[in-house]
Amino acid sequence: MIVLAEVPTRRRAPVQAGGLGAAVLLGLAATVAGTQVPVVGAPVLAVVAGVLLSPLARRRPEALEPGLSLAKGVVLQLSVVFLGARLSLGEVLSAGVGSLPVMLGTLGVCLLLAWSVGRRLGVPRDLRTLIGVGTGICGASAIAATTPVIRAKSNDVAYAMSTIFLFNVAAVLVLPPLGHALGLSGHAFGLLAGTAVNDTSSVVAAAGAYGQDAVGPAVVVKLVRTLMIIPVVLVLATSSRRRADLPEASKARLAASLVPWFLVAFLAVAALNTGGLIPAAAQAVLHQVALLFVAIALAAVGLSTDVAALRRAGARPLLLGLILWAAVGSTSLGLQYLLA
Repeated sequence: MIVLAEVPTRRRAPVQAGGLGAAVLLGLAATVAGTQVPVVGAPVLAVVAGVLLSPLARRRPEALEPGLSLAKGVVLQLSVVFLGARLSLGEVLSAGVGSLPVMLGTLGVCLLLAWSVGRRLGVPRDLRTLIGVGTGICGASAIAATTPVIRAKSNDVAYAMSTIFLFNVAAVLVLPPLGHALGLSGHAFGLLAGTAVNDTSSVVAAAGAYGQDAVGPAVVVKLVRTLMIIPVVLVLATSSRRRADLPEASKARLAASLVPWFLVAFLAVAALNTGGLIPAAAQAVLHQVALLFVAIALAAVGLSTDVAALRRAGARPLLLGLILWAAVGSTSLGLQYLLA
Protein backbone atom coordinates (compact mmCIF):
# COMPACT_ATOMS: atom_id res chain seq x y z
CA MET A 1 0.00 0.00 0.00
CA ILE A 2 1.39 3.33 -1.05
CA VAL A 3 0.73 6.24 1.26
CA LEU A 4 1.04 9.62 -0.32
CA ALA A 5 2.57 12.12 2.04
CA GLU A 6 0.60 15.27 2.44
CA VAL A 7 2.46 18.24 1.05
CA PRO A 8 2.43 21.06 3.60
CA THR A 9 0.49 24.04 2.44
CA ARG A 10 2.55 27.18 2.32
CA ARG A 11 1.03 30.51 3.04
CA ARG A 12 0.37 32.32 -0.11
CA ALA A 13 2.62 35.30 -0.66
CA PRO A 14 -0.23 37.51 -1.95
CA VAL A 15 -2.09 37.03 1.34
CA GLN A 16 0.98 37.95 3.37
CA ALA A 17 1.76 40.89 1.09
CA GLY A 18 -1.81 42.13 0.82
CA GLY A 19 -1.50 44.84 3.44
CA LEU A 20 1.92 45.93 2.22
CA GLY A 21 0.67 46.07 -1.36
CA ALA A 22 -2.30 48.23 -0.37
CA ALA A 23 -0.02 50.59 1.55
CA VAL A 24 2.45 50.79 -1.36
CA LEU A 25 -0.34 51.60 -3.84
CA LEU A 26 -1.75 54.32 -1.59
CA GLY A 27 1.74 55.66 -0.88
CA LEU A 28 2.59 55.86 -4.58
CA ALA A 29 -0.76 57.53 -5.39
CA ALA A 30 -0.27 60.02 -2.57
CA THR A 31 3.28 60.78 -3.74
CA VAL A 32 2.07 61.53 -7.26
CA ALA A 33 -0.84 63.60 -5.95
CA GLY A 34 1.49 65.39 -3.55
CA THR A 35 3.49 66.79 -6.44
CA GLN A 36 0.29 68.44 -7.66
CA VAL A 37 -0.69 69.72 -4.21
CA PRO A 38 2.66 70.42 -2.50
CA VAL A 39 1.05 72.55 0.21
CA VAL A 40 -0.72 69.44 1.49
CA GLY A 41 2.02 66.93 0.67
CA ALA A 42 2.12 63.18 0.12
CA PRO A 43 2.19 62.12 3.82
CA VAL A 44 -1.03 63.97 4.67
CA LEU A 45 -2.77 62.63 1.57
CA ALA A 46 -1.58 59.11 2.38
CA VAL A 47 -2.84 59.07 5.96
CA VAL A 48 -6.18 60.69 5.08
CA ALA A 49 -6.74 58.21 2.24
CA GLY A 50 -5.83 55.36 4.56
CA VAL A 51 -8.28 56.50 7.24
CA LEU A 52 -11.07 56.84 4.66
CA LEU A 53 -10.41 53.31 3.42
CA SER A 54 -9.84 51.79 6.87
CA PRO A 55 -13.41 50.41 7.20
CA LEU A 56 -12.76 48.31 4.09
CA ALA A 57 -9.34 47.21 5.33
CA ARG A 58 -10.71 46.10 8.70
CA ARG A 59 -13.03 43.63 7.02
CA ARG A 60 -10.04 41.33 6.42
CA PRO A 61 -7.59 42.13 9.22
CA GLU A 62 -6.04 38.64 9.18
CA ALA A 63 -5.01 39.10 5.55
CA LEU A 64 -3.86 42.71 5.70
CA GLU A 65 -2.39 43.19 9.16
CA PRO A 66 0.97 41.41 8.59
CA GLY A 67 1.75 43.60 5.60
CA LEU A 68 0.47 46.76 7.30
CA SER A 69 2.63 46.03 10.34
CA LEU A 70 5.64 45.62 8.03
CA ALA A 71 4.92 49.00 6.43
CA LYS A 72 4.43 50.74 9.79
CA GLY A 73 7.58 49.14 11.19
CA VAL A 74 10.45 48.17 8.92
CA VAL A 75 9.49 50.44 5.99
CA LEU A 76 9.21 53.47 8.28
CA GLN A 77 12.48 52.62 10.05
CA LEU A 78 14.29 52.30 6.72
CA SER A 79 12.99 55.73 5.72
CA VAL A 80 14.65 57.20 8.81
CA VAL A 81 17.91 55.40 7.99
CA PHE A 82 17.90 56.72 4.42
CA LEU A 83 17.30 60.28 5.63
CA GLY A 84 20.73 60.11 7.25
CA ALA A 85 22.33 60.08 3.77
CA ARG A 86 22.03 63.87 3.53
CA LEU A 87 23.33 64.65 7.01
CA SER A 88 26.78 64.75 8.55
CA LEU A 89 27.63 63.70 12.07
CA GLY A 90 28.43 67.35 12.84
CA GLU A 91 24.92 68.39 11.82
CA VAL A 92 23.41 65.56 13.85
CA LEU A 93 25.44 66.49 16.92
CA SER A 94 24.67 70.19 16.56
CA ALA A 95 20.93 69.65 16.13
CA GLY A 96 20.79 67.11 18.95
CA VAL A 97 22.67 69.23 21.49
CA GLY A 98 20.89 72.40 20.45
CA SER A 99 17.49 70.79 20.93
CA LEU A 100 18.14 69.49 24.45
CA PRO A 101 16.72 72.48 26.40
CA VAL A 102 13.52 72.49 24.35
CA MET A 103 13.24 68.71 24.36
CA LEU A 104 13.77 68.32 28.10
CA GLY A 105 11.44 71.24 28.83
CA THR A 106 8.60 69.81 26.76
CA LEU A 107 9.10 66.34 28.25
CA GLY A 108 9.03 67.68 31.81
CA VAL A 109 5.88 69.72 31.20
CA CYS A 110 4.16 66.79 29.52
CA LEU A 111 4.87 64.24 32.27
CA LEU A 112 3.94 66.70 35.02
CA LEU A 113 0.63 67.57 33.37
CA ALA A 114 -0.11 63.91 32.62
CA TRP A 115 0.20 63.15 36.34
CA SER A 116 -1.66 66.20 37.71
CA VAL A 117 -4.30 66.91 35.06
CA GLY A 118 -4.89 63.21 34.40
CA ARG A 119 -5.59 62.61 38.08
CA ARG A 120 -7.92 65.62 38.23
CA LEU A 121 -9.82 64.33 35.19
CA GLY A 122 -10.16 60.92 36.80
CA VAL A 123 -8.10 59.11 34.17
CA PRO A 124 -6.71 55.87 35.68
CA ARG A 125 -3.04 55.93 36.69
CA ASP A 126 -1.73 53.47 34.12
CA LEU A 127 -3.71 55.09 31.31
CA ARG A 128 -2.47 58.59 32.11
CA THR A 129 1.08 57.22 32.34
CA LEU A 130 0.79 55.67 28.89
CA ILE A 131 -0.69 58.82 27.35
CA GLY A 132 2.00 60.92 29.04
CA VAL A 133 4.97 58.91 27.79
CA GLY A 134 3.36 58.50 24.38
CA THR A 135 2.89 62.25 23.99
CA GLY A 136 6.14 63.31 25.63
CA ILE A 137 8.55 60.79 24.11
CA CYS A 138 7.80 58.74 21.04
CA GLY A 139 4.18 57.73 20.67
CA ALA A 140 3.38 54.06 20.16
CA SER A 141 6.99 52.96 20.75
CA ALA A 142 7.02 54.55 24.21
CA ILE A 143 3.66 53.01 25.04
CA ALA A 144 4.87 49.58 23.91
CA ALA A 145 8.05 49.88 26.00
CA THR A 146 6.18 51.12 29.08
CA THR A 147 3.34 48.58 28.99
CA PRO A 148 5.25 45.54 30.37
CA VAL A 149 7.01 47.65 32.99
CA ILE A 150 3.80 48.95 34.61
CA ARG A 151 1.81 45.87 33.54
CA ALA A 152 -0.90 47.97 31.94
CA LYS A 153 -4.20 46.37 30.98
CA SER A 154 -4.94 45.78 27.31
CA ASN A 155 -7.86 48.22 27.37
CA ASP A 156 -5.60 50.99 28.71
CA VAL A 157 -3.05 50.26 25.98
CA ALA A 158 -5.74 50.38 23.29
CA TYR A 159 -7.14 53.67 24.63
CA ALA A 160 -3.67 55.22 24.83
CA MET A 161 -2.76 54.09 21.31
CA SER A 162 -6.04 55.46 19.93
CA THR A 163 -5.55 58.80 21.68
CA ILE A 164 -1.95 59.15 20.52
CA PHE A 165 -2.89 58.25 16.96
CA LEU A 166 -5.65 60.86 16.83
CA PHE A 167 -3.26 63.66 17.75
CA ASN A 168 -0.59 62.31 15.40
CA VAL A 169 -3.02 62.87 12.55
CA ALA A 170 -4.03 66.24 13.98
CA ALA A 171 -0.37 67.30 14.15
CA VAL A 172 0.24 66.45 10.50
CA LEU A 173 -2.81 68.47 9.47
CA VAL A 174 -2.54 71.44 11.85
CA LEU A 175 1.14 72.16 12.53
CA PRO A 176 2.38 72.98 8.99
CA PRO A 177 -0.25 75.73 8.43
CA LEU A 178 0.43 77.02 11.95
CA GLY A 179 4.16 77.13 11.27
CA HIS A 180 3.63 79.10 8.08
CA ALA A 181 1.30 81.49 9.88
CA LEU A 182 3.99 82.08 12.53
CA GLY A 183 6.70 82.49 9.89
CA LEU A 184 8.90 79.75 11.32
CA SER A 185 12.11 78.86 9.52
CA GLY A 186 12.66 75.29 8.38
CA HIS A 187 14.98 74.65 11.32
CA ALA A 188 12.53 76.13 13.84
CA PHE A 189 9.66 74.08 12.48
CA GLY A 190 11.84 70.97 12.49
CA LEU A 191 12.50 71.56 16.17
CA LEU A 192 8.77 72.06 16.77
CA ALA A 193 7.87 68.88 14.90
CA GLY A 194 10.65 66.88 16.55
CA THR A 195 9.54 67.87 20.05
CA ALA A 196 5.75 68.27 19.70
CA VAL A 197 4.71 65.36 17.45
CA ASN A 198 4.48 61.82 18.74
CA ASP A 199 5.38 59.02 16.32
CA THR A 200 8.35 59.21 13.97
CA SER A 201 6.12 58.79 10.93
CA SER A 202 4.06 61.83 11.88
CA VAL A 203 7.19 63.87 12.65
CA VAL A 204 8.58 63.23 9.18
CA ALA A 205 5.16 63.78 7.61
CA ALA A 206 4.62 67.14 9.31
CA ALA A 207 8.16 68.31 8.52
CA GLY A 208 7.92 67.13 4.92
CA ALA A 209 4.64 68.96 4.45
CA TYR A 210 6.28 72.14 5.78
CA GLY A 211 9.41 72.00 3.64
CA GLN A 212 12.39 69.78 2.89
CA ASP A 213 14.71 71.95 4.98
CA ALA A 214 12.64 71.03 8.04
CA VAL A 215 12.95 67.25 7.63
CA GLY A 216 16.59 66.83 8.68
CA PRO A 217 16.36 68.78 11.97
CA ALA A 218 13.01 67.16 12.77
CA VAL A 219 14.39 63.62 12.35
CA VAL A 220 17.50 64.31 14.44
CA VAL A 221 15.52 65.94 17.25
CA LYS A 222 12.97 63.11 17.21
CA LEU A 223 15.64 60.42 17.40
CA VAL A 224 17.36 62.17 20.30
CA ARG A 225 13.97 62.51 21.97
CA THR A 226 13.36 58.78 21.46
CA LEU A 227 16.37 58.03 23.66
CA MET A 228 14.53 59.65 26.58
CA ILE A 229 12.47 56.49 26.80
CA ILE A 230 15.44 54.76 28.43
CA PRO A 231 15.64 56.82 31.66
CA VAL A 232 11.85 57.22 31.88
CA VAL A 233 11.16 53.49 31.59
CA LEU A 234 13.98 52.68 34.03
CA VAL A 235 12.50 55.13 36.56
CA LEU A 236 9.09 53.51 36.15
CA ALA A 237 10.64 50.06 36.56
CA THR A 238 12.51 51.13 39.68
CA SER A 239 9.61 53.00 41.31
CA SER A 240 7.02 50.31 40.66
CA ARG A 241 6.53 48.08 43.68
CA ARG A 242 5.84 45.21 41.32
CA ARG A 243 9.30 45.64 39.75
CA ALA A 244 11.21 46.90 42.80
CA ASP A 245 13.32 43.75 42.94
CA LEU A 246 14.57 44.14 39.35
CA PRO A 247 18.33 43.32 39.39
CA GLU A 248 20.80 45.90 38.09
CA ALA A 249 21.86 43.52 35.31
CA SER A 250 18.24 43.27 34.15
CA LYS A 251 17.98 47.06 34.15
CA ALA A 252 21.08 47.27 31.97
CA ARG A 253 19.64 44.75 29.51
CA LEU A 254 16.36 46.66 29.51
CA ALA A 255 18.18 49.92 28.70
CA ALA A 256 20.11 48.29 25.85
CA SER A 257 16.96 46.78 24.37
CA LEU A 258 15.30 50.19 24.23
CA VAL A 259 17.88 51.66 21.85
CA PRO A 260 16.24 51.36 18.41
CA TRP A 261 18.32 49.66 15.72
CA PHE A 262 17.38 52.27 13.15
CA LEU A 263 18.90 55.01 15.32
CA VAL A 264 22.25 53.19 15.17
CA ALA A 265 21.83 52.65 11.41
CA PHE A 266 20.89 56.31 10.91
CA LEU A 267 24.10 57.40 12.64
CA ALA A 268 26.10 54.90 10.57
CA VAL A 269 24.71 56.29 7.30
CA ALA A 270 25.40 59.85 8.48
CA ALA A 271 28.96 58.75 9.29
CA LEU A 272 29.38 57.35 5.77
CA ASN A 273 28.16 60.64 4.35
CA THR A 274 30.53 62.55 6.63
CA GLY A 275 33.39 60.51 5.19
CA GLY A 276 32.31 61.38 1.63
CA LEU A 277 31.39 57.78 0.84
CA ILE A 278 27.85 58.53 -0.42
CA PRO A 279 27.82 60.25 -3.83
CA ALA A 280 25.54 63.24 -4.34
CA ALA A 281 23.41 61.32 -6.86
CA ALA A 282 22.90 58.50 -4.36
CA GLN A 283 21.98 61.01 -1.65
CA ALA A 284 19.22 62.40 -3.83
CA VAL A 285 17.87 58.93 -4.66
CA LEU A 286 17.93 57.77 -1.04
CA HIS A 287 16.17 60.95 0.04
CA GLN A 288 13.34 60.43 -2.46
CA VAL A 289 13.05 56.76 -1.48
CA ALA A 290 12.86 57.82 2.18
CA LEU A 291 10.00 60.23 1.45
CA LEU A 292 8.15 57.53 -0.52
CA PHE A 293 8.62 55.09 2.37
CA VAL A 294 7.16 57.68 4.75
CA ALA A 295 4.06 57.97 2.54
CA ILE A 296 3.74 54.17 2.48
CA ALA A 297 4.05 53.97 6.27
CA LEU A 298 1.48 56.73 6.75
CA ALA A 299 -0.92 54.96 4.39
CA ALA A 300 -0.53 51.81 6.52
CA VAL A 301 -1.19 53.82 9.67
CA GLY A 302 -4.37 55.18 8.14
CA LEU A 303 -5.52 51.76 6.94
CA SER A 304 -4.95 50.36 10.46
CA THR A 305 -7.13 52.97 12.12
CA ASP A 306 -9.94 51.58 14.25
CA VAL A 307 -12.44 54.42 14.19
CA ALA A 308 -14.75 52.51 16.54
CA ALA A 309 -11.92 52.19 19.08
CA LEU A 310 -11.41 55.95 18.98
CA ARG A 311 -15.08 56.42 19.80
CA ARG A 312 -14.90 53.86 22.62
CA ALA A 313 -11.92 55.63 24.17
CA GLY A 314 -14.31 58.15 25.66
CA ALA A 315 -13.91 61.85 26.29
CA ARG A 316 -11.55 61.98 29.28
CA PRO A 317 -8.49 60.24 27.79
CA LEU A 318 -8.96 62.24 24.58
CA LEU A 319 -9.26 65.47 26.58
CA LEU A 320 -6.05 64.62 28.46
CA GLY A 321 -4.33 63.87 25.15
CA LEU A 322 -5.50 67.20 23.72
CA ILE A 323 -4.24 69.13 26.77
CA LEU A 324 -0.85 67.40 26.67
CA TRP A 325 -0.50 67.87 22.92
CA ALA A 326 -1.34 71.56 23.12
CA ALA A 327 0.94 72.04 26.14
CA VAL A 328 3.91 70.34 24.46
CA GLY A 329 3.50 72.39 21.28
CA SER A 330 3.11 75.65 23.20
CA THR A 331 6.11 74.85 25.40
CA SER A 332 8.25 74.05 22.38
CA LEU A 333 7.39 77.35 20.72
CA GLY A 334 7.79 79.29 23.94
CA LEU A 335 11.19 77.85 24.76
CA GLN A 336 12.39 78.45 21.22
CA TYR A 337 11.35 82.09 21.54
CA LEU A 338 13.02 82.51 24.95
CA LEU A 339 16.26 80.82 23.85
CA ALA A 340 16.53 82.59 20.49
